[in-house]
Amino acid sequence: MRCPFCGNVDTQVKDSRPAEDNVAIRRRRFCPACSGRFTTYERVQLRDLIVVKTNGRREDFDRDKMARSIRIAMQKRPVEPERIEQMISGIVRRLESTGETDVASKMIGEIVMEALSRIDNVAYVRFASVYKNFQDADDFDKFVSELRPGTVD
Repeated sequence: MRCPFCGNVDTQVKDSRPAEDNVAIRRRRFCPACSGRFTTYERVQLRDLIVVKTNGRREDFDRDKMARSIRIAMQKRPVEPERIEQMISGIVRRLESTGETDVASKMIGEIVMEALSRIDNVAYVRFASVYKNFQDADDFDKFVSELRPGTVD
């Protein structure tokens, strides 16, 4: 593993342990060249996924890109980081287990929204506001009113 600080390719693993409910391995590494320490994670990848955008463009699925958007929605919410990681890993496993290599971006967005709705309503609304491209306060009001139980139009 290349050192992120000096670029040395000869780094040493100092500690390995299970992470994210045993779906990843966390490795603490040390670089003998610069004495830098860093952490890496190793995960099982069942297949390479391709995201098909609504405009037809195709790109490699990027777990970190999806995780960033989820973390932005979850910012300052009372949810443990481990729970967020479990949710992200669950979403990736669900996408990989579809059996398809091509996954529509719409499907990914729907799965993320479903997972967020079970964990935190505020994060769900935040994510939905970007995903559904809310334009004004009325869009928020309509969406939130659908979340309220017993609301009659």
